[in-house]
Amino acid sequence: MTTSATPSVMPSATPSVTPSFAQSVWLVAEREVGSKLRSKAFLISTGILFVIALISVVWGGFAAQTSDAIPVAVTADTASAVAGNDLIDATQVASADAARDLVRSGDVDAALVPSDAQPFGYTVVGEDGVPSTLLSLLSVTPTVELLNPDATDGMLRYFVALGFGLVFFMAALTFGSTIAQSVVEEKATRVVELLISAIPVRALLAGKVIGNTILAMGQIIGLAAIAIIGFTVTGQSDLLAGLGAPLAWFAVFFLFGFVLLASLFAAAGAMVSRQEDIGSTTTPLTLLVMAPYFLVIFFNDNDLVMSIMSYVPFSAPVAMPVRIFLGGAQWWEPLLSLVVMLATCAVAIWVGAKIYENSILRMGARVKLAEALSA
Repeated sequence: MTTSATPSVMPSATPSVTPSFAQSVWLVAEREVGSKLRSKAFLISTGILFVIALISVVWGGFAAQTSDAIPVAVTADTASAVAGNDLIDATQVASADAARDLVRSGDVDAALVPSDAQPFGYTVVGEDGVPSTLLSLLSVTPTVELLNPDATDGMLRYFVALGFGLVFFMAALTFGSTIAQSVVEEKATRVVELLISAIPVRALLAGKVIGNTILAMGQIIGLAAIAIIGFTVTGQSDLLAGLGAPLAWFAVFFLFGFVLLASLFAAAGAMVSRQEDIGSTTTPLTLLVMAPYFLVIFFNDNDLVMSIMSYVPFSAPVAMPVRIFLGGAQWWEPLLSLVVMLATCAVAIWVGAKIYENSILRMGARVKLAEALSA
């Protein structure tokens, strides 16, 4: 009796699907964004930042509107333009020259002198600027004559420089430190060994940088929206119009400046294996972030220093928008500075990736920079 045997079929193993480089980058970036958005500490700190920014803008606007009466010199022919206005302290003088003398001496903030300007019949004279509140109080915006047209309002210059510097300082330092700490944590817990067994090392680095860049840019966009709302509510449309181009350039420079710093912070984190050692590698980067903040505060009225800073990649995100706001930058200068920024960013990404790749699996003592850069 012949028995026919049915041939057995061996189950075929399901081939594992390896994600592409782009997919790997996106998976890591999505993980970085998701972990932050699930963090109560991150959400609360971001909310507090937005509230403080909104209060500052609104309070500053209303404070400017409710300030003391503006001292203004007038002549017999221009006194009627400010008659009955309690927010203007008018001092009548005999002639237009006498009114200009009061402006030069600082006794008044501005002067209204007769002129042929139509339909006003007068011109507003200022030393190095004219109070925007005064112009808004006049029924029609008149012609403005500046005795020192190259100067600008020192206090406004200071606050604009402080605003750009503080935002860049806080965002770059906060997210940069977070990236470095995350790298050290993954390295110390050996989670990184599992990650790089599934995706390329450079994809892991790129995903971290892109994810945190998305979060940082989200905060920048949020702050810009708050500034627009605050200036609109408080009637500071002139200031808002003047900040439009500087804000746009700040966002562009911040994007590439943050990518540059984030790559270096990730590399700095990969060079150590313990959280307590992270300061030894991130301190130089922290100083690079702090330098533009302090330099722009102390030298915001120094055209030479600001011009140099606008071409240095670590300070350009702060210095160039300030110069654009003050009207001190030619149309081609932001473009040239951006080219320098992009070239430096590419070099920083290459250096950061090399350090990260050569250091991420090395445990124990801190990896020396020369070793991390070696092939």
